[in-house]
Amino acid sequence: QVQLVESGGGLVQAGHSLRLSCVVSGGTFSDYGMGWFRQAPGKERESVATITWGGSTTYADSVKGRFIIRRDNDKKTISLQMNNLKPDDTAVYYCALIGVPWIWGQGTQVTVSS
Repeated sequence: QVQLVESGGGLVQAGHSLRLSCVVSGGTFSDYGMGWFRQAPGKERESVATITWGGSTTYADSVKGRFIIRRDNDKKTISLQMNNLKPDDTAVYYCALIGVPWIWGQGTQVTVSS
């Protein structure tokens, strides 16, 4: 059974950085795209960044130039380096394995104070 576990969330001031990690256990990691998504209170879940099995990336316009998604197929992990954080980045961040079906982690809270 495939499981995803996120870590690295926390409370930071605006302008600071955080790095989220997601470890995948079980299953074949390298065959799948992965992504980071977030959900703020009262809002729908939105895509933040995705990375294909080959390493191609996409980013939401709101995080381009500030966030970097990476994957390590040997360690079965993905990360999200978040720089110059803004209060609007406050949300629960989820990693996902983009397969059939999608598999989600439990989420990690990121809070950015102004």
